[in-house]
Amino acid sequence: MTAPTTSGPVSRPSGSAAAEASGGGPASVSSSSPATAPSAPVALDLGGRVALVTGAASGIGRACALRLAAAGARVRAVDRDGEGLDGLVKDAKGLVGTVEPSVLDLTDLDAAERAAAGTDVLVNNAGLQLVRPIEDFPVEVFHTVLTVMLEAPFRLIRGALPHMYGQGWGRIINVSSVHGLRASAFKSAYVAAKHGLEGLSKTAALEGAPHGVTSNCVNPGYVRTPLVEKQIADQAETHHIPEERVLADVLLQDSALKRLLEPDEVAEAVAYLCTAQASFITGTSLALDGGWTAH
Repeated sequence: MTAPTTSGPVSRPSGSAAAEASGGGPASVSSSSPATAPSAPVALDLGGRVALVTGAASGIGRACALRLAAAGARVRAVDRDGEGLDGLVKDAKGLVGTVEPSVLDLTDLDAAERAAAGTDVLVNNAGLQLVRPIEDFPVEVFHTVLTVMLEAPFRLIRGALPHMYGQGWGRIINVSSVHGLRASAFKSAYVAAKHGLEGLSKTAALEGAPHGVTSNCVNPGYVRTPLVEKQIADQAETHHIPEERVLADVLLQDSALKRLLEPDEVAEAVAYLCTAQASFITGTSLALDGGWTAH
C-alpha cells in the first residue's frame, strides 16, 4: 500500500515503498545499473504453510509473495490495489505454492486482524510516505501513516499469534527501513512509524521465543521499484538536475554501494529468515542498505 510522495524539502534515503531524499556525492551511477544478485535462492520449503504479505501488489511485497509461493507456501496477498493483485496472481501461475489475492485497506484494523488468523509466516510490508516539514505535515496523513505502518502490523501480529503459538512455530518479518535505524528531516510520520515497528518487532521476539516464534526486521535502503524510478524523474524535474545526479547525489549519497537494491534481494532476505538455519535469529534488524548505516 503506497501513497504519492510530494516534491518540496529534500532529505535522506527512506527504506521501502516511497521516499524523497537529497545530499551530494559522486555522479557516476546509473539507475539501470544491474544488481549483483545471488546466483541461486536460499533453500526453503514452506509446503503446507500459510504466508500473509501486505502491500503485495507491487515492489517489495510482490517480490516477497512470489518468493514465498515459489517455496511452496499458500500466500495471502493483501493490498488495496485489486488490479495489481490480479497481475500478481497471473505471475504466480506455475509456482509450487499459490497466491490468493485479498483486497483490503489496512486502515480497517479489525479486518486486518481477522485476515491474519491461521498465518504461519507474516510479512508486514505495506507503507506510504509524505515528505513535509513537521509544521506543515497534515495531521490526518500522520495519523494514516501510523495506522497503516504501525497499528496495522500490531493488529496483524495479534491476529497471527494464537495459531503460531498453538503449533509452536511462526515467522514474523517486518519490512522496516534504514529509517527504522536512522532519522531524516521532513519524514516525521515515516520515521516515527518505522522506529515504532522496530520496537514492536523486538517485543514480539521476546514474547514469541518460548513459543517457537521469531520476529525480525529487514531494513532496506532505496529499492528499485516503479515508484522510486518515478521519484528519480520527478526530483530531476523539480530540482532541474539530470536523473543521473538525482540517483548519485540524492538517493545514494550515503550508500557505500552505488546502486539501487533489487526487490528480489529483499525477498531473499525474508526467505532466509524463514529457514531452519535462521531459527536462532530473532529480535534483530537486518540492514540491506549498502553500508548506509555504517557511517
